[in-house]
Amino acid sequence: MTMTSTSTAQQTTATAAATATATERTGARTESAAELIGGARDRIDALDDRIIGLVQERMAVSAVIQEARIGSGGRRVNLSREMEVLGHFRDALGKPGTALAMTLLELCRGRI
Repeated sequence: MTMTSTSTAQQTTATAAATATATERTGARTESAAELIGGARDRIDALDDRIIGLVQERMAVSAVIQEARIGSGGRRVNLSREMEVLGHFRDALGKPGTALAMTLLELCRGRI
């Protein structure tokens, strides 16, 4: 083998290994699908980071509300408000929205 053909063979092997790794990571069967999936997953990861930040912000706002309610002699939890939140999520996202809202409410209640 000449130097050029050895270099080309090494590049082909490296490309095949990278493709195999990308397809293994994504479950795709082609390099183009693996690239598309990889990019979409990067976007999902960024969205997840934003969602986590928003949930943390919601928790902080909820803590302010609870503190004000308790400070005024009220209860920590306002069940009628929680029912509104559950209905809002259910209407927007269907039955799974109710489960998501329950999780958010649980996160935002703090220790009862």
